[in-house]
Formats: sequence, structure tokens, C-alpha cells
Amino acid sequence: MPETPTASREAALRIAHAARLLAVGVKALVTALAERHALPLTEAKLNLVTVDDLREMLAGGHAGENRTAGAPLENLKAAVKLFKGENVAGSDLPPVEPYADGEMPRSIRVAVASNHGEELDGHFGSCERFLIYQVAPAAMKLIAVRGALDADEAEDKNAARAALLADCQILYLQSIGGPAAAKVVRAGVHPVKYPKGGSAREAIARLQRHLHQPPPWLARIMGVPAASLQKYGKSALAGEEASA
Repeated sequence: MPETPTASREAALRIAHAARLLAVGVKALVTALAERHALPLTEAKLNLVTVDDLREMLAGGHAGENRTAGAPLENLKAAVKLFKGENVAGSDLPPVEPYADGEMPRSIRVAVASNHGEELDGHFGSCERFLIYQVAPAAMKLIAVRGALDADEAEDKNAARAALLADCQILYLQSIGGPAAAKVVRAGVHPVKYPKGGSAREAIARLQRHLHQPPPWLARIMGVPAASLQKYGKSALAGEEASA
């Protein structure tokens, strides 16, 4: 078995909590899950686990007799919820806010490469997840958290990661290589580098201040008339664009 059978800290945390709830060893549960879903075990794969899957794994060779190795149905259901990311103590995944298309006029969609909480602390090719924000001049919502590690199983992992962001207009990250950046741009997404990283919301708040009178590059993304190049040419945001 590989030294790292799970692809993220979050996946490992979910498995550990579920193993405790089901009164089985973590190693035994990982082995059973791997036989059914293959390694590495990612958040997306864990999300596919059902109560029937767990019943069969725990019953082993006696699955047909509906034995559950001492795990009540309530525990099986609770374990499935854990695999889906619900009620996981110690999880650093930020809560997602409800959003309906069209409810935030003049908004754009911004992705952030992240490894922890709501931090902008990821490299495009290795970050564990992308935080997806809907951003309007007066409001900001985290509408999705998309696991990125499943994309690494694709033949072209950079293209697969870029495809995760196809509905976004801007991507904030700490770093990205030239070939990968070309694939992100080809997907219709504008990469913006923040080498020092920091709070995702603080970085987006700086962008948000420019949505009222956007500089040309941002205006093109928003599909609105641009503000004067001269007025915004020295802004920090324009500098960020140049570094992308």
C-alpha cells in the first residue's frame, strides 16, 4: 500500500472519524475503501460511498446475510455523512453559502488556490482545492469548494485542473508555471499571482473595490465599459495583472 493512501488531509480526517464511529481500524477501513474505489482515496471518491457499500465492506464474506459487524444502521448513515464532509470535527473546509444564478448583479466568479481554510496559499499544480467565490461590488459569497487532487489522475492534470474553473473569470494563486497558465487562459480564466499569499477574502476585497470602475483588463472580464487607463494604471490591481 502507498505511504499516502489518501490524497488530502481532509480525506484522511473523514476516514479517521468514520473508522471510530464504525468501531473498525483505520487501516482496515482504508483497505476496504481502496478495494472498492482504488487509491488514492480522495474527497470526491469518499463522497460516492453509500450505506450499502459500508454494509458490504463491514460484513465481508457474510454480506448476503446482512451482517454489519456490530455497526447499527444509524452509525452507517452517520459515517456516510462524514464521508460527504458533514459534521467532521477538526475539518478546515470553510462553510459554503447558498447562491442562485443571477442573484448578485454585476458579479464575477473568482477561484482561489488553497490548502487550508480560506487561505490563498496554493500553487496551481499542487493545491488541494479551489475556493469559488461570487463577487459583486457590495457582496461576496463562497459558493463552492472544489477538490483539485482528483484531477491529478488525468493524463493532462493541468488541463483537468483548468477545467474545474471553466465557470470562473479570475484565478488567484501563489504561483503557476507558464504552460499551466496558458491552459488556464485557454479555459477563459485570468490568473492573478499573489506570491506572499494571505487571506482569500482580503485579496478578493481588494479586487472588489475596483468593480465599480474597473480597469480595462477587468472591464473586459465583466463585459462593461473600462475606466481610464491613466487613472488606474498605477493601481495595485494593475500591478497584480502584470505579474500574472
